[in-house]
Amino acid sequence: MANVAANKDEVKVDKVAGPWKEAWRGFRKSKVAVVGMGIVLFFILLAIFGPLFTPQGINEQNLSQRLLPPSADHWMGTDDFGRDILSRIVYGARISLWVGFLAVIGSVVVGSILGILAGYYGRWVDTIISRIFDIMLAFPSILLAIAVVSVLGPSLRNALIAIAIINVPNFGRLIRSKVLSIKEDEYIMSAKAIGMKDNRILFSHILPNSMAPVIVQGTLAIATAIIEAAALGFLGLGAQAPSPEWGKMLADSRSYLTNAPWTMIFPGIAIMLTVLGFNLMGDGLRDALDPRMKS
Repeated sequence: MANVAANKDEVKVDKVAGPWKEAWRGFRKSKVAVVGMGIVLFFILLAIFGPLFTPQGINEQNLSQRLLPPSADHWMGTDDFGRDILSRIVYGARISLWVGFLAVIGSVVVGSILGILAGYYGRWVDTIISRIFDIMLAFPSILLAIAVVSVLGPSLRNALIAIAIINVPNFGRLIRSKVLSIKEDEYIMSAKAIGMKDNRILFSHILPNSMAPVIVQGTLAIATAIIEAAALGFLGLGAQAPSPEWGKMLADSRSYLTNAPWTMIFPGIAIMLTVLGFNLMGDGLRDALDPRMKS
């Protein structure tokens, strides 16, 4: 009986946590990553529930209270139309996060499909897809986004499409490189030997084992997408008035930088904190998911 109890204790001690649980443990050890996740969760909750507690509507104008400094009635002051800046920043969180998440999801889906096809089939398929990626990466991302929006027309939806398009090569090349190494593993060769179809091998074996770097890159890409959306909005190619998009708010307030700096400071801080949160969380995920970063 003593031997049986000892064996049970050994089994409990030797039991290894799953890879995702182990990654979560590693992520929690990084205080910086946890702070980043806290910032991201704060803005997500702000986007979901914040509008329930905003003092005014996003387009509620009061010209008699235009350009008021921060006060008890308007915590972040008012803009040139007398609109409450806090209310507009809260609603703008919805727009920025929506653009960031949807643009990255679109990039991941398209980039993953192209990357898998290029890495798995190789030859002329790889050549064509890789050259398309190289051509797209030859242009600065913001210039390519401006070109796409110029063709489609300035709007928030077209800005989202442009941001998704310019990020496709990053995910495509990442997946391609991962597939090139995975497809030579023994379990993939065994699956081919028993006659398993290519689509099942791709989506049941190769894709799930390639997702760790995609998750890390996706988290960092959301931060980049938010900056790009703000840049397009600032240039007048993204969200249009009276939308409370943060980049558009910066563009509308640049004439009042000297006499009403709060109209630009608070939208700028919102962009900075959101991007910082995703970057810190992405760095923590990279350290937790990348075996080379573990001691």
